[in-house]
Amino acid sequence: MDYDFLSNNPLLKEMSPEKIQFLMNFASAKKPTDIKEMMPFLLGTMNSAKENQIRFTDPETELLIRILKQNMSQEDADKADKMISLMQGRRRH
Repeated sequence: MDYDFLSNNPLLKEMSPEKIQFLMNFASAKKPTDIKEMMPFLLGTMNSAKENQIRFTDPETELLIRILKQNMSQEDADKADKMISLMQGRRRH
């Protein structure tokens, strides 16, 4: 798995050590490759972060999603983007 985009990401310079550790654990975890499994996995991850008093900004959440989509087919990644967009729209209302 290629996570080079993490090492040069400016978000990491601003993150607390706890967030970075959480992100690295997330990056190394076995992630679903199917869209049907992605949302429960992502929601579980976000709940785990919340339980540990870790809050991610929107750009940091986008980074988590980028990591999650790395193993997906282009078709599933596109579906994930649409689903996430719908969820973000609901959150704003």
